[in-house]
Amino acid sequence: MSTYQKASLDIKSVFSLIKRSLSGATLDYTTGSIRNAIFLLAIPMILEMCMESVFAVVDIFFVGRIGKDAVATVGLTESVLTLVYSAAIGLSMASTALVARRIGEKEPGEAARAGAQGILITIGLTVIITICGLIFAPHILGLMGAPQEVIITGSSYTRIMFGGCIVIMLLYLINGIFRGAGNASIAMWSLWIANGCNIILCPILIHFYGLKGAAIATTIGRGTGVCYQLFHLFKGSGIIRLIRSYFIPDWNIIRNISNIAWSGTLQFLIGSASWIFMARIVASFGSGPIAGYQIAIRIMLFFLLPAWGMSNAASTLVGQNLGAKQPDRAERSVWVTAGYNTIFMAFVSVLLFFASEPIVRFMIKDAGVEDVATLALRIVSLGYVFFGIGMVMTNAFNGAGDTRTPTIVNFFCFWTFQIPIAYLMAIYWNLGPKGVFLAIVITETLVTLVSILLFRRGGWKKIKI
Repeated sequence: MSTYQKASLDIKSVFSLIKRSLSGATLDYTTGSIRNAIFLLAIPMILEMCMESVFAVVDIFFVGRIGKDAVATVGLTESVLTLVYSAAIGLSMASTALVARRIGEKEPGEAARAGAQGILITIGLTVIITICGLIFAPHILGLMGAPQEVIITGSSYTRIMFGGCIVIMLLYLINGIFRGAGNASIAMWSLWIANGCNIILCPILIHFYGLKGAAIATTIGRGTGVCYQLFHLFKGSGIIRLIRSYFIPDWNIIRNISNIAWSGTLQFLIGSASWIFMARIVASFGSGPIAGYQIAIRIMLFFLLPAWGMSNAASTLVGQNLGAKQPDRAERSVWVTAGYNTIFMAFVSVLLFFASEPIVRFMIKDAGVEDVATLALRIVSLGYVFFGIGMVMTNAFNGAGDTRTPTIVNFFCFWTFQIPIAYLMAIYWNLGPKGVFLAIVITETLVTLVSILLFRRGGWKKIKI
């Protein structure tokens, strides 16, 4: 066979894998090539997170045209909403772990029942969050250090975002169910639909309603994505099909989900709260630095989320292979995924270090804001490879149902190390926002090194759920 023919066959194989990964077909990830399994899962997961990345950038792009106070409002609201995202992600990872384990055990009915119980818990929790957000929106912005003018103009935006948080919670949770089942393409399409609607509606509604329009567009977009998810859960042809009887409270499953979700929520709550403290420290230097910081965070997320998508493949593979009693295959899947993520993040690191200035200038044209955002990107990009590896390690633990290990790691690294060192460098040592950015890089590197050490010990292989 000629070199040309071999290359042609390789290209056809790649396109065949891409087509299979996006088809939504039910596949068995407990047998066959690990590289192919990662490829089949990672493509839709990366595309899913790419659209989430676009979503974050689109909002700040259009809001940036209103002014820096609007950017500060969105940034501070999002900082607090990360607490909601933490709860959503915690429940999502619990559902992913349980569904993946049941699928690996060849029990799709029990997998579907676990997903339905997760939806019940999510709806109950969301009622409490929504009421608190609607009542205390101005106080939330005030606690975040927002100037009075930001509180006056931004409270309505914050109320709408909290009022619509049911769609945030369900979007995350149900995508976790689909990922656990190995049907990552439906999770991908739900986010593409949600964020596609937002991209179309955001500039239109901002034109008519100002900053409130951005919140309305976000809520409508995500709500549309949830409708798509629910259709496939109840009427679709996938391995997970929900029926009415699955929604009768099953306290054993609810307890199982809660045991995984509470530490998973705390895991991301700890990380999210540390980002809030970072934002609070930067906010002490004025609205310009906080706007620059928020823009930098959005740009970072644009590149971090695809890497997170790839690392999600490790979560599904670990859960399903542990369910199939194949812990060694689960471990090999993690190391191969980490290798791919390292290559991607090395490329991103070089790109952001050398091209941060024009990227920031595309987002907003304000000299003071540009300087802070550019500095943040250049510093944080130095730790991107560690970010990528750390994501895979975290998702490996979570996919096994061992949400406590990364929670403990996050607590000691973020709360007892990152926050104090950021305050010291930014305030006490007079480094300003630069001190915060340096603290982020140092801490994420520490998190990754500790996670690798704990993963190699193998305690996650013994978790029963």
